[in-house]
Amino acid sequence: MNLKDAAIEVVNTINSNGYLALFAGGCVRDMLLGREPKDYDIATNASPEVVSGMFSRTIEVGAQFGVVMVMIGDIQVEVATFRSESGYVDGRRPGKIEFTDAKEDALRRDFTINGMFYDLENSKVIDYVGGRLDLEKRCIRTIGKAELRFSEDYLRMLRAVRFSAQLDFEIEDTTWQELKRQSYKITQISGERIACEIECLCASMNPSKGFNLLVESGLAAAIFPEMKDSDFAIGVDVISNISGDIDLTLGLAAFLSSVNLDDAIEMLKPLKLSRKVLSSLRWIYENRDSLTRKDLSLGELKVLLSNENYQNLYTLELAISTGDTEKIDALLEVAQRVKALEGVELCPEPLLNGHEIMDLGVKKGPEIGKIYNELYMLQLEEEITTKKEALDWVLSKLRETL
Repeated sequence: MNLKDAAIEVVNTINSNGYLALFAGGCVRDMLLGREPKDYDIATNASPEVVSGMFSRTIEVGAQFGVVMVMIGDIQVEVATFRSESGYVDGRRPGKIEFTDAKEDALRRDFTINGMFYDLENSKVIDYVGGRLDLEKRCIRTIGKAELRFSEDYLRMLRAVRFSAQLDFEIEDTTWQELKRQSYKITQISGERIACEIECLCASMNPSKGFNLLVESGLAAAIFPEMKDSDFAIGVDVISNISGDIDLTLGLAAFLSSVNLDDAIEMLKPLKLSRKVLSSLRWIYENRDSLTRKDLSLGELKVLLSNENYQNLYTLELAISTGDTEKIDALLEVAQRVKALEGVELCPEPLLNGHEIMDLGVKKGPEIGKIYNELYMLQLEEEITTKKEALDWVLSKLRETL
């Protein structure tokens, strides 16, 4: 059973018990656009307790918001009771929740294209907010007054930009002007939430458009206040030169490409990125320009290629080098060298380990590591290919020190 089938089963179960259950939000939008929804959210007039009682396995993930996760096998389907929200106090969470009907539930949502329902039983769209018309216009518009929608939840400003890039829609002018007016408030949202939206932006249909909107709206200046206008311009330009998929690491490396490593790491602290992302960014920064070096050795190339971030490094270098014929030629040459290495073991077992080097008479200490690294690089260069050659090389090094 797939996610859609599981969601249909949940809807049918709730409806068969005398309640109303509808597909809601983004899945309805995607269905109308002919896109395969990533999630199927369900809204209902049944209370969380009633929903839980209809299924053998449920998880109340947000009981105060009327949200229940229904388990159909190992598939999770989110079911939320129709609700209205009010009393927002921190630019993110409502202070008051009341269970209500479908129309009131639609009116609390962010954008018209996300405010529609689909009645599976009667095969019809239920649209209280003009979402279908805005889909036809390819338009991002807030439900009700933009000032109110954004002040309720500042994250909606980033979501507007993300949806614009994701769907290649335009942001309606009143919505856009209000977004720009309130953009400085985005930092009141947690760094993790901001990072999550930026990650979605990177994965969108048109990330360069999204990052350009981040800059034009003032959101980028609020999130990265240390960056200059020239830095933003370079960042957007580099991202626009990237074709293919962009993950968070590559997106940030490109957008911050004119900023040095230490400043970039400092600017990214508020986003509370994972250690993995930060480690990957550091590696990419530290190896910038390596691939365009004329003296890049075979061993150095193997070391770079064996790192999981190699492709992001190559893609970034290619994007940065657009217009520089010499660097582009160097990168194309590297691509040919990489192709020739297909099937070659990039990280072979060292011919000698540290203990074997010590047994040859190398004193314990930093010298062992130095010899080990130098020997391994010669092995990667394929200048030393057998254990005997490795032993002879170490002995010759020892004789040089006598």
